[in-house]
Amino acid sequence: MIDIKLIRENPDLVKENIKKKFQDQKLPLVDEVIELDKKSREATLKGDSLRSSRNSLSSQIGVLIKNGNKDEAEKIKKQVQDINKELEKNEKLEEKYSEEIKSRMMKIPNIMDPSVPIGKDDSENVEVQRFGEPVIPSFEIPHHADIITRLGGLDKESAGRTSGVGFYYLLGNVARLHEAVLAYARDYMINNGFTYAIPPFMIRSDVVTGVMSFEEMDAMMYKIEGEDLYLIGTSEHSMIGKFKDQIIKKEELPIKMTSYSPCFRKEIGSHGLEERGLYRLHQFEKQEMIVLCEPEESMDYYNKMWKLTVDFFRSMNVPVRQLECCSGDLADLKVKSCDVEAWSPRQQKYFEVGSCSNLSDAQARRLGIRVKSDKGNYYLHTLNNTVVATPRGLIGIIENNYNEDGSVTVPEVLRPYMGGLEKIEPVK
Repeated sequence: MIDIKLIRENPDLVKENIKKKFQDQKLPLVDEVIELDKKSREATLKGDSLRSSRNSLSSQIGVLIKNGNKDEAEKIKKQVQDINKELEKNEKLEEKYSEEIKSRMMKIPNIMDPSVPIGKDDSENVEVQRFGEPVIPSFEIPHHADIITRLGGLDKESAGRTSGVGFYYLLGNVARLHEAVLAYARDYMINNGFTYAIPPFMIRSDVVTGVMSFEEMDAMMYKIEGEDLYLIGTSEHSMIGKFKDQIIKKEELPIKMTSYSPCFRKEIGSHGLEERGLYRLHQFEKQEMIVLCEPEESMDYYNKMWKLTVDFFRSMNVPVRQLECCSGDLADLKVKSCDVEAWSPRQQKYFEVGSCSNLSDAQARRLGIRVKSDKGNYYLHTLNNTVVATPRGLIGIIENNYNEDGSVTVPEVLRPYMGGLEKIEPVK
């Protein structure tokens, strides 16, 4: 949510930003907010005037009664009662305007960073740079589901019976490798100065609407029936929500945290669910990172954060690239975002394994997270980034460490979490 002062003072900038995001249907919201804001401020002034008149009249009543002028005192009491009725009506009007302004402001997208490339959708995202040389081996690499099945590590048929499409059983050494990746990700982030946390896996609706747009919520979140609770789609939501309505001391910044959680997503949309493999699922696990920092530091942290994901995957022999998200692919709260994509030697293309975002003060405004300083309170900036989401991340690790005999070499950094195991062999 942007500052309403920006809409008052520079509505053309806000409209141009909406156009660059190809959301022309939202253009009328700007003028509606301006008109409602005008009415709201008029109502506030009227309320202030009524209260001032009421206080002035009320102060006269005691004096009149004391001087024996009861009739005049009764007349003034009647005026005060009339003012109270008018105030009650005016306060309802103020509340109505405030709610209508907020409902529109929540739909107006955040102002993008000038460096964001302009494009209609993810097909126009821009490759920035590559890390590691993509390798196409001389032998055929099977579909990752076939590799894992031959390793005795996957049972989607049973998961279909228990839970339906979009779920899975991981078994044996593959399940162990999955957990090794998460354990390594945890220690990797701790060693990079982040505080480890395990957050709540359900959050209330006021936190959901504080961290994401309504459109994202409808497409992603599972609601608990009969409860004001949603299953998290990423632990960033509950981690940022941890600071809701808090005033943080300036000297406590930056706050850098890394969190583990299971994640649950509807995955509604054009992509659909992958029946066979482990790429797009209803349930997965994730190591996330968040930063709360001073506004002037947020872009520096943005660049540090996505590079952490790059280095994480490179340490497991996975070539990756950074892909800049274009304006049409940028979620409404974000000012800048990029994906980290892993190389798939089977498909001979990259696929997304992480996403890094700078949301400036949008989440902080929605959730009321402020910084306390000598010069007054102000909103901080929030950022989030995927360390690894798995089993999707597992696909890149397995394909890039697959051997011609059907075995998978365990990356050296994961071996301490695998009891020293160097290779996972096919089950005979």
